[in-house]
Amino acid sequence: MLTRKAFLQQTLGVMGAGLVTNAWAADSVHQKPEKAQIILKNVRLETGFERDDLEVTRTKTDLFVLVIEEGKIKAIQPNRDVDGAIDVKGCLLLPATKDMHIHLDKTYYGGEWKARSKRQKSVKDMIALEEKILPGMLKTSTERAEKLIELLQSKGSDFARSHVNIEPASQLNSLKNLQKALEHQKEGFSAELVAFPQHGLSRSEGLMKEAAQMDIDFIGGLDPFSIDGSVEKPIDFTVQLALDYQKGIDIHLHESGESGLKTVQYLIKKVTENPVLKGKTFLSHCFILGKLEGKQLEEIAQQLAEAQIGIISTIPFGKVIMPIPTLHQHGVSVMTGTDSVVDHWNPFGTGSMIQKANLMAQLYGYSSELELSRCLGIATGNVLPLDESGQQQWPKAGDKASFNLVEASCSAEAVARNSAVKALYHEGKCVYKD
Repeated sequence: MLTRKAFLQQTLGVMGAGLVTNAWAADSVHQKPEKAQIILKNVRLETGFERDDLEVTRTKTDLFVLVIEEGKIKAIQPNRDVDGAIDVKGCLLLPATKDMHIHLDKTYYGGEWKARSKRQKSVKDMIALEEKILPGMLKTSTERAEKLIELLQSKGSDFARSHVNIEPASQLNSLKNLQKALEHQKEGFSAELVAFPQHGLSRSEGLMKEAAQMDIDFIGGLDPFSIDGSVEKPIDFTVQLALDYQKGIDIHLHESGESGLKTVQYLIKKVTENPVLKGKTFLSHCFILGKLEGKQLEEIAQQLAEAQIGIISTIPFGKVIMPIPTLHQHGVSVMTGTDSVVDHWNPFGTGSMIQKANLMAQLYGYSSELELSRCLGIATGNVLPLDESGQQQWPKAGDKASFNLVEASCSAEAVARNSAVKALYHEGKCVYKD
């Protein structure tokens, strides 16, 4: 059983322990904090699990004081009244969530409502539509990206990996406009950018080379066989561009037939040949994995793990159920994202990563206390308050002060009930408050 004292010993470190000794000595309870500090009281933290002879039956929590300074958690202290402290009234502290697959550069959000048309039935149809509508959307893309970022913040995310259209219709303007939006929001939001040849590499190679020199983080791709007519040539180009400019790789793969499998296998081969890309390469969607079974699935999952290729799954409803449990068993990194939010591809999308964790739990039948608590990891970049044995691992003194205050008693309840985010802090700054 993890006592309050043991919890504090785990989290403080030398600097924090000294701060507790000094700040909470006799007659210093009402000592005023330094100007640079933010102090929160009545903060609920998870401290361990209760178990019976079969399973985890309850998540234990307690109330604490959190001291924030220079964007980091400086100390975690026993809960007391402190002059100037912000009373969070027992809200649960959870890691800030991360939207790892979204298109911030093209959205209707913040404008008039518009559902998707039934005229477009394929990715190629959607590309033809984009060629017509993107020039007009560029006129408001910066403002709408900012509105979308504010939505993500209200749902608990202070970070996103955004794919950005790089193609002849919008040239490099989608990227430039989104960079303006991110500059405006930089005090409360961080992002990684993926240069995304939405209309095919064969039409965008020159633009992609330019984009690779424009402060982006990943080289993207799209269904190499169905869009560009080859598995090898587009992947070779993408890999070489990533190597030339020291970028990562994140490829949209919707193809679920033989070409999809060949794409996964070829990308594994190229990353294995270029180990510098291990841990920096991802497949988004990757629906082909939902079609594999038995030994074939196990082998591909193991190969992905060995190549350190991550999967970014949007966890869709429908016929394709992604084998997330199998991927986890083999040590494949799996994260999730919103993808589209009210745009010409999809009229849905709430912006909530906690909702994605909830959907994952429902799809795979994860309903126990331990299972639900583990599901939160897909929303937070695999940062969890407790490890599987119930040992506290987050937060600790020295961690970035990027977190949510949630109306829930524990992680399991937050996932099961899509609990409301009451406040989001990004590196020590409150950027959303309900």
